[in-house]
Amino acid sequence: MEKSHEKEATGWTFLTNHAHVLILLAQNPERVLREVATAVGITERAVQRIVSELEHEGYIQRSKEGRKNNYTLNLKRPFRHPIESHCSIGELVKLVQRSDLRPSEHTEMAAQ
Repeated sequence: MEKSHEKEATGWTFLTNHAHVLILLAQNPERVLREVATAVGITERAVQRIVSELEHEGYIQRSKEGRKNNYTLNLKRPFRHPIESHCSIGELVKLVQRSDLRPSEHTEMAAQ
């Protein structure tokens, strides 16, 4: 598992694991949670808990397609903390979106 130099050196990052999971699902809504866990650097069980919390709060919607899950983000949902509640999840996704990745149609649908 590859870690960023910043995280290795200091032990913290600016974004939470919840944000990391959300961003990865925005990049690829069909990504399996084991891959998400590896990318974030946490256990698969922790990712399952985070996905459950995000789903319960209306930030993502999970749907089954065969044996796979698909995740649709609700990009209009605001951040939870009062300091940043004027910002939407869509703004976060846009801020960190990699130029080499196209937004998923699941992400785009939720933004409309």
